[in-house]
Amino acid sequence: MTKEERMDKARALHKQGCNCCQSVVMAYADKLPIKPEDAMNVAAPFGRGLAGTREVCGCVSGMAMVCGLTGHTADVRPLIEKFRTEEGDIVCGRLLAAGKKPCGEMVADAAGILSDIL
Repeated sequence: MTKEERMDKARALHKQGCNCCQSVVMAYADKLPIKPEDAMNVAAPFGRGLAGTREVCGCVSGMAMVCGLTGHTADVRPLIEKFRTEEGDIVCGRLLAAGKKPCGEMVADAAGILSDIL
C-alpha cells in the first residue's frame, strides 16, 4: 500500500467511527502480528486523548502501538517529534483547542508519518 493509500484508509476509518488511535492502528492492520479485531480492541481506550481525558493524542498513541507491534520501538520518539512539528502539539486537548486541523486529517498525517519507516 502506498503512503497516500494508508492516509486515505486512516481518514476513512475515522469517518466511519473509529477513534484516532484505532484509525492509525487499523491503517496498518495488514502489517501487525495480531488479528485485526484484537488490534481494534487494544487501540480502543487510547482515543480522545487516552480514554477521553484529552491528554496524549490518539494519533500519537496509535503510531507508538504500530511501532511496538512491528519491532520499530527505536523509531517512536522521532515519529512523535515529527508529529509535534507538523501538528503543533501531541496533546489532544491543545490540538483541538488550536483548531488547526480536524482529527480526520491528523489521523491521515500520522498514518503518513508511519509510512516513512514501514
